[in-house]
Order: sequence, then C-alpha cells, then structure tokens
Amino acid sequence: MTPRIVAAALTLLAAMAWGQTSTGFVDPLRGPVPITETTRPPLLRNAVNNDERLPRNYDRQPPIIPHRVDGYQVDKNFNKCLDCHTRENTEFSNAIPVSASHYRGRDGKKLEHVSTRRYFCQQCHVAQDAVRPLVGNSFRGSGSAAPPEAARSDDKASKRATP
Repeated sequence: MTPRIVAAALTLLAAMAWGQTSTGFVDPLRGPVPITETTRPPLLRNAVNNDERLPRNYDRQPPIIPHRVDGYQVDKNFNKCLDCHTRENTEFSNAIPVSASHYRGRDGKKLEHVSTRRYFCQQCHVAQDAVRPLVGNSFRGSGSAAPPEAARSDDKASKRATP
C-alpha cells in the first residue's frame, strides 16, 4: 500500500470512530464540542449522602462509599477517612471499620496501623453518585458477593466491617 492510501484509510477509520462534523472531529463522550475546543466541565451535583450501604456486585469488590467525601484531605501527611474508620475510632464514630486486610503488610504480617499500600482509600473505594452512564453497559452483578476472605477475622471490629 502506498502512504497516501494508508493515510486515507486511517482518516476514514478515525472519522468512523470519532464522528466528523463540519467543525471537526467530535468525541461522542464529550458531546457536540469538537476535540480541538475546550469544553466546560459538567456542574457538580449533590453526591449521595445517605450512609446506606449498597450490596457488592461481584466477589472482592471494594465497598462503595455511602457518604460525601469531597474536600477530604487524603495525602501522605493525613487521611481524613481514618478519623472515623480506624478500629480505634469506630466505637465513637459508629462507622464501618477498615477491613482486617488493610492491616497487613506487603509480607502478610499483621500491623498495628493501616498499611501504607492501603492508605489512599479512593484508589479502590468510590463515592456514590446518581449519574447517567457515559456508555451503555449490560453488566449485572450478583448483588450477593461476599467480602474477601482476607477481610474476615475473628475480632469484633472486622465482623462489623463485613456485610
């Protein structure tokens, strides 16, 4: 194939994948604004804040956060989540304690504090929000998934952490 034919084929594929308008290429997830233009971010709505725990959709799924977390400081110096969710604070806060699996080091040894590899909560846990999906999805979880085995423990705090 000549370079001209390859370029024409790539242009045609890009137009089919992204959609081309008279103003340029448009990404379907961005709406009608061409890719070359800056879009306005969507307005933030009120996040779900009802403290109602949703069932997990699949085995080993991290629980979804049932309250607002915008503005929470979680960095190398401080983790706002741990104010309520560490084992020491759950009696006072009535929050679900951090899973026993979060108190294990890389080598599997039990720690007295939350492991640094589990410190940044929102890498796995996300806040709920009633939003419309950007793309269609037919996934339906079982809704009855159990917590991971590593999270189960005989101590009282861990039993409260499992659904």
